[in-house]
Order: sequence, then C-alpha cells, then structure tokens
Amino acid sequence: MRGIQTNSRGREGLLYFSLPMNSKSRTVARLKGKNGGIEMIAHAALPTRYGHFTIYGFKGRSPQEEAVALVRGKLNGKNAPLVRVHSQCLTGDVLTSLRCDCRAQLELSLRNIGRAASGVLIYLPQEGRGIGLMNKLRAYELQDGGMDTVEANESLGFAADARDYDFSAQILKKIGATRIRLLSNNPEKVRQLESSGIRVVERVACQPRVSAISRGYLKTKKRKMGHLLEGI
Repeated sequence: MRGIQTNSRGREGLLYFSLPMNSKSRTVARLKGKNGGIEMIAHAALPTRYGHFTIYGFKGRSPQEEAVALVRGKLNGKNAPLVRVHSQCLTGDVLTSLRCDCRAQLELSLRNIGRAASGVLIYLPQEGRGIGLMNKLRAYELQDGGMDTVEANESLGFAADARDYDFSAQILKKIGATRIRLLSNNPEKVRQLESSGIRVVERVACQPRVSAISRGYLKTKKRKMGHLLEGI
C-alpha cells in the first residue's frame, strides 16, 4: 500500500479562508444550498493541535442526520484528499476509555490529515456502532459478563454494526470530495461509500498502537466483522 502523502512545508491550505472574497461567497452559497436534502448550517475556522481546519455543520432530512466536517486544502485537485469518517465514541474520544481504539484512531487521523495537502474528517453521531449511548453501556455490562462486542450487541437485538454511511457520502459530494483516499480498516465502510457514489482510490490503514486492554476487542472486529488489522 502506498504511503500517505504529506505536506512537508506544513502549509495550512484552508478550503474557505484562503480563497479570494468572491470565491468565498460562491463557496458559501453553494454549500448552503439544500441539494439532495443536505444543508450546510454554519462554518468557522478551527485551529487545532493538528493544524488549521474549517469546520462545517451539516444537517440532512431526518433529525438523526447531523454531522460536522473538518476540512483543509483543495478537495477536488489532482491528488485525492485524505478522508476519515469517524463515528462518535463518548467513552473513547472524550473519556479516554481503553476498551476500544476510537480515540487513538481519531488522533491518528487528525495528525495524518493535518500533514496531508488536503483532507476531511467527518464526525458522525453514531455512538456504539449505531445503537446509541445507553445501549452501548448495556453492551458494556454484557461484555463485563463475558460476551464479546458482537455478541453483546446482538443479544440486545441489534446488528453487530448498525452504522450507515450514505449521509457521509452526501456530505463528501456536497464539499466536492468525490474521489478520496480513505483512512479505515473497515471494508464495509469502503463498500457503502462506493455504493453511494464516492470513489475510494485508496484505503489507508488507520491502526494506532494496540493496548493490552483493547486487543481482545480488536481481535473480535477482525475475526467477526472482517476488519483489516495487522498483527492482531
């Protein structure tokens, strides 16, 4: 697999804030149009530890269809942008849980996108692989009793992975990123995005260092969910 292209000079290359004023107006007008049911609600500069981004808020047709996209660089240029579609994980992303590798994946993704010439991180409210926070905690309780993550979700009446990526694909189309390099270990994510009209020209592994606590969780994802993980 090819390595990730980086911007060695560290130029921030903001999609919006580096444009001339007339281009800014056209970009905002295009994004705020409600094409295909996707509406851009607001945008702002977002300086982070990993570089400067523009953050966009998007809403879809249903109340569940909300997400933010962190964007940098020219998304429809010669080189495909580096993209991460990341599902919310309160326990991992915010509370630093070691039961999963979600926060480590989020930080790795932001670091690599911040080094790339262009990229996007879409943050989706799909807690617990789509079952919601309270059901995720119920699944944790079952896991403490000996079940793995798939068995716990299924015993609660849910699919092993209930996430849907069509809304993410519509956001990528809206911002002009129809040809991407995807940071993911999940073949199902690639399949869904491509079936929704996004061309994934390269899958880039998103595998941070594994902790002793999360190793069992990752083994289950590899064995039962087909995730592409090396050394697990």
